[in-house]
Amino acid sequence: MPEGKGPFPGVMVFQEAFGVNQHIRNVADRIAKEGYVAIAPELFHRTAPMGFESGYTDFELVKPHFAGISFEGLEADVKACYDWLLQQPEVIHDKIGTIGFCLGGRVSYIANVVIPVSAAISYYGAGIPPLLDKVSDMHAPHLFFWGGLDKHIPQEQINAVVAGMNKAGKPFINTVISYADHGFNNDEKPAFSLDGSKEAWAMAMAFFKNKFGQK
Repeated sequence: MPEGKGPFPGVMVFQEAFGVNQHIRNVADRIAKEGYVAIAPELFHRTAPMGFESGYTDFELVKPHFAGISFEGLEADVKACYDWLLQQPEVIHDKIGTIGFCLGGRVSYIANVVIPVSAAISYYGAGIPPLLDKVSDMHAPHLFFWGGLDKHIPQEQINAVVAGMNKAGKPFINTVISYADHGFNNDEKPAFSLDGSKEAWAMAMAFFKNKFGQK
């Protein structure tokens, strides 16, 4: 929760593939300090124990939980978070946004499709092209961040997302930081980019502020 007197806009924070770890909790704290009620759901709750986290190289540990997610399950999780925010007296119910990283970037896209958000942000969102058949259902402007050095998400995927958004006539911003790699916002990983993370964060917060209609 932010400090001070509300009500405030609400923001859903969606994890990477490594659980709601310290990095994601830090993002939620930063979101709250910006003046937004933040909620970061555990997306692996169907297959992993409560509080699940993994190391950034423990791919075998993550694999069964990653395989256990589905569009329907993620849709249910997004709607549960949305319903929770609507129940909070501190939240402005028509000013809700999303932000997600890697896996969470895909979930932020799904959220924009399935609930009436005001703004959505995806950092290096993997696996979005197979969901472009749902792009016409998007509710809000979407901000995409990509790393130009990212070997996990080829340029073809970025091109497909841009083409899909343009074809559907949906409002979006597409930002490629040429000197940033996959995970550039995560200061716990070697791929962290101090400049890229600062610049993307400033743009992300300006995006929220504008789309929430804040002065």
